[in-house]
Amino acid sequence: MVLRRNNAMMSAKLLEICQMFEMTQWDFESELRQFSDVLPWEIIDKIEQRKLSFSRIREMDAKELGILLRNQNVGAAVKKCAMQLPYIEAVESIQPITRTILRINLELFPEFEWNDRFHGKTSVAFWIWIEDPETDMIYHWEQFLITKNQVVRKETQKLIFTIPLVEPLPSQYILHCTSDRWLGTTFTTPLTFQHLIIPHSHASVTDLLELQPLPLSALKNQSYQSLYNFTHFNPIQTQIFHCLYHTDNNVLLGAPTGSGKTIAAEIAMFRVFNEQPEAKVVYIAPLKALVRERMNDWKIRLEEKLKKSVVELTGDVTPDIKAISNSSVIVTTPEKWDGVSRSWQTRNYVRQVALVVLDEVHLLGEDRGPVLEIIISRINFISKHTGQHTRLVALTTALSTAADLAAWLHIGEMGLYNFRPSVRPVPLEVHISGYAGRNYCPRMATMNKPIYQAIRQHSPTQPVMIFVSSRRQTRLTALDLIAYLGVEDNPKQWVRKTDYEMDLIIENIRDPNLKLCLAFGLGLHHAGLQDKDRKIVEELFVNQHIQVLIATSTLAWGVNFPAHFVIVKGTEFYDGKLKRYVDMPITDVLQMMGRAGRPQYDNMGIALIMVHDIKKTFYKKFLYEPFPVESSLVDVLPDHFNAEIVAGTIKTKQDAIEYLTWTYLIQRLMKNPEYYGLHSLEESSINKFLSDLVERCIGTLYSSYCVEIDEDQRTVRPTPLGHIASYYYLQHKTVKTFQERLKGELDLSDLIKVLVDAEEFSLLPVRHNEDLMNTELDKQCPLDIDGRSYESSHTKTLILLQAHFSHLKMPCSDYITDLKSVLDQSIRILQAMIDISAEAGYLVLCLRLVQLMQMIIQARWFTDPPVLTLPNVEKHLIPSQVLPLLCLPHLCNKALKSYKMFEEIMLKTQLEHEEIEKAYKTIIDMPVVEVHLFIQGNWSDSDEVQKKPVENGKRMDILAGSEYTLVAEVKILNRVIPSKAYAPKFSKPKDVGWFMILGSIEQWELIALKRNTNNRYRTTSSRLAFNTPAKPGYLNWTFYMMSDCYLGLDQQYEIEFNVI
Repeated sequence: MVLRRNNAMMSAKLLEICQMFEMTQWDFESELRQFSDVLPWEIIDKIEQRKLSFSRIREMDAKELGILLRNQNVGAAVKKCAMQLPYIEAVESIQPITRTILRINLELFPEFEWNDRFHGKTSVAFWIWIEDPETDMIYHWEQFLITKNQVVRKETQKLIFTIPLVEPLPSQYILHCTSDRWLGTTFTTPLTFQHLIIPHSHASVTDLLELQPLPLSALKNQSYQSLYNFTHFNPIQTQIFHCLYHTDNNVLLGAPTGSGKTIAAEIAMFRVFNEQPEAKVVYIAPLKALVRERMNDWKIRLEEKLKKSVVELTGDVTPDIKAISNSSVIVTTPEKWDGVSRSWQTRNYVRQVALVVLDEVHLLGEDRGPVLEIIISRINFISKHTGQHTRLVALTTALSTAADLAAWLHIGEMGLYNFRPSVRPVPLEVHISGYAGRNYCPRMATMNKPIYQAIRQHSPTQPVMIFVSSRRQTRLTALDLIAYLGVEDNPKQWVRKTDYEMDLIIENIRDPNLKLCLAFGLGLHHAGLQDKDRKIVEELFVNQHIQVLIATSTLAWGVNFPAHFVIVKGTEFYDGKLKRYVDMPITDVLQMMGRAGRPQYDNMGIALIMVHDIKKTFYKKFLYEPFPVESSLVDVLPDHFNAEIVAGTIKTKQDAIEYLTWTYLIQRLMKNPEYYGLHSLEESSINKFLSDLVERCIGTLYSSYCVEIDEDQRTVRPTPLGHIASYYYLQHKTVKTFQERLKGELDLSDLIKVLVDAEEFSLLPVRHNEDLMNTELDKQCPLDIDGRSYESSHTKTLILLQAHFSHLKMPCSDYITDLKSVLDQSIRILQAMIDISAEAGYLVLCLRLVQLMQMIIQARWFTDPPVLTLPNVEKHLIPSQVLPLLCLPHLCNKALKSYKMFEEIMLKTQLEHEEIEKAYKTIIDMPVVEVHLFIQGNWSDSDEVQKKPVENGKRMDILAGSEYTLVAEVKILNRVIPSKAYAPKFSKPKDVGWFMILGSIEQWELIALKRNTNNRYRTTSSRLAFNTPAKPGYLNWTFYMMSDCYLGLDQQYEIEFNVI
């Protein structure tokens, strides 16, 4: 009660009284009296007589305590009890967001030892609050848990929250952190504002002019006009039309969701089609779902109707260079375009880009913002150095920092359009309601009845979208709504089809929860649904056959489904990395709200935001005002510096400082220095800040083996590891891990554990209670997790890969989606591991890593018979005496000759004829290759280069200390050249490829490595250069030709040299 009144002194006193009751002692007694079951009373009395605080006891050693208490036997016990008293220390940093909002970042360190007897076996609770001592006002409070594992592992817990800042500026706030049960454990520290620099609040806002709506005929192109089903542009599009269609100015368009920003981007694209028909347009969307939405739309409207080739460039889809070069529009994600544009000097199509459309650019301040920032900085850099202007059109919601963003984008007087959040084609009515309750799940449950009542009040017959934080919440919310419908006279009032029609649709649904919900007119939408189920739900909702759609928040970004009424059920989500519920970004909430109101259908949209009651004031402020966007580049700057060092953009530390001047970071550093840790705007302070930042980043890269620093301490050069990290788009921490852990003696199980420890897998979500699922799934896996935590993303990755190899049943649909994410990343990370091992000359390690790649593609353990690659072939169907006959290369050769020869062998198994036919269709597409080896080089003192064949069992004479080339000519014997591998369990199509490896088994040394990815030509050759030893003698080397996708198709050839 007093907490809700924000009364600081009374709250602290009442908590202390509660602790006194809990521990049955007075507050003036020693904190160690709480261990009276362990420590003798006379010892506690001595501690109190000597006025020893527990903090002083913690600083003393056991011997000193024994002397002080005149009892050497109890010194260790007293020290141990003091160390077990739950105590947390905090390190805080302050970041001003606006003049009236501060973000507080807390790092909490558990400074005590866990004992199950006193602390239980799960967790201990703490309270944290921030108060203004002058007004006795609490500005933020929350309870949080620290688990036993976090204490044992000394893990740091991070808390991030916002608090209001009043004017005039107070001298300080006070931070308190104390245990929920234990007396005397309060940590207190001041948050000083004496030298705090507060940003100015001059938002550049564009007024919406009262203009006549512009007709589509203003495009003066009938083909363009035919793309739209309306006759006039809306007021925002009308106002910006001239700038978009008749100039090449860069444009920043800030407007609410649902304002027609995508059409504005298309207008700019039409100008490119008119003025530079051979140039390219790049559309960059922050999510793959947005990319898919644009592809589905533009494939019909731009490609079919305008004959403009549209290609997708994402992690899932990578077209060949020819398709990209012939395209007019490239639709991509920030990470993919960042990787592509790093090599802009050698990629013509990057230099042919005339327009880049950046959607949702306000995400600069979120986790993926640094990539967007680097892309834009690089575009500006390329434009300056090539003299070729690349137009930028940035789409965003309304911002308070629009002027800074415009300055960074080089936007002059014409091009900045930052409309107020209230400017929408369909006005939005917003309701914010607060709900009490510390615990997330019970609080979510209390929202279900108000949701049902709100639907009846605001949208009894029109479409409704309910956004929730998780897949589990979609199900729980739907079941409660069905229960409320069940007591109505018409429980199927949300269904707009006959029972017969609905039954036919439901028969095709595979998800059991979705089947139940659709019968009552509710749809579920989340990433765990199968594609077919998801598409059926989308069609039903868009065509208004069902009234209510319950979706996870990602739908707000991915699919354009406007509704009359939108409900945001809770603004928190469970962060698996932090192991607690955290606030959604304000951008996500605005995006979800923006789905309310259907143009051409509604006069007004309605949004209901359901929040934790203590956060209601915050959302009232930011949902109605433009919000600031800050740079989030600093934390990931080393990786981007590495990419520019590899590209040659940064050659010295001074180059790095100059490179920073191209970034948004510099723009905001001058306006809000405290946010980035700069405490003065004097020129010397700014220079020192930037120099220290560069030194820190270069030092980080040096310690990760990515760069070398010259003796002058200014010049930097990339190392092979730096090149590998940049090429494969890996974090510097990952290549550092590989460099330190990849050793020649590692076996396959060790390599799997090195792979899963890549930093890229740290983002794999471990959701609420998934540690329990991980524990159960691990019981079926063969590899030991070596004491790892089941709450760790890396442990989950290890378990998922083993489940993939063993074909284990996943505990829920989330794990299927997570496995796809792991598989998507595994191959490029493995490629980097192979390159690092090859750089170190580890032959056996490279061979095992290629085998691991084969395992991942085929979803098999290396010890499984390779014939299990074929469809329907399982180990229990093959008699043990037949298994040796089912050698995969042997079967491939038989199948190549005739079906009958293949069938004759396969009939010895328990397969049916239809299953054998299916296996045959698969095996004839597996590559059958013939390899011829040649050595090219000089065999005399003359400069004449000769090419000699390698003959089996015959030793070839070569000159000492000379350079030669092994030429491997590969001929594909299949009737049709195989292009795609048969890999039904892999996450996406895989091209057939080969690793060519030359090595010495005697020395365990790798001599040379090449990749062959030919799937077009019947005959190709690969060249592996090598140097002969300076000393004459015999060399026995081996050439390995290893498939990058199939188990059991590898070949090896012995090569014998006589060095003379």
